[in-house]
Amino acid sequence: MTSDIADDLLDFAVYQQICRLKSRYFFCLDTKQWPQLRMLFSDDATFEGFPFATHGPDAFVEGVSVWLGPMRSVHHGMMPELRSAGPRLVRGRWAMQDYLTWPRDSRVYKRIPIPGMYGIRGYGFYDEEYTWEPTGWRISFMRLTRLRIDPLTGGYIEPPPYDGPAADTGWLER
Repeated sequence: MTSDIADDLLDFAVYQQICRLKSRYFFCLDTKQWPQLRMLFSDDATFEGFPFATHGPDAFVEGVSVWLGPMRSVHHGMMPELRSAGPRLVRGRWAMQDYLTWPRDSRVYKRIPIPGMYGIRGYGFYDEEYTWEPTGWRISFMRLTRLRIDPLTGGYIEPPPYDGPAADTGWLER
């Protein structure tokens, strides 16, 4: 039993590196940094569960950029469960929540037109694999599963521009 537990343990530095990788994923999505998003994936990464074509990382980034392009989005990932799956492979699961808004009645979701819909609040999980490459950890498999999607309808008021500082995309590189 001890060897099973030891095989499952993940070095703390690796755990932190993968948490940072996933944090960059969400930051790139919400700040629409598409070239930087692409750099987070291995060249042979595969994807499941998304509402657009996902045949490889380039198609995924193209699809997500078109899908999220006109939206305001907020993505949160929390409660990571990570385990070693080999010498250069880690498998993980993240609980997720997203809040997506778009101009009222400008799109349907899951082919269901809902009058007055201006977005969704979604809940689910990301199941992922991470592969070690010479440049660091990369996402090599990503599956999005949804537990619940709540359409946003009704009394939507366009929020006024936020008068605080914008997200500083280069903050951590300085």
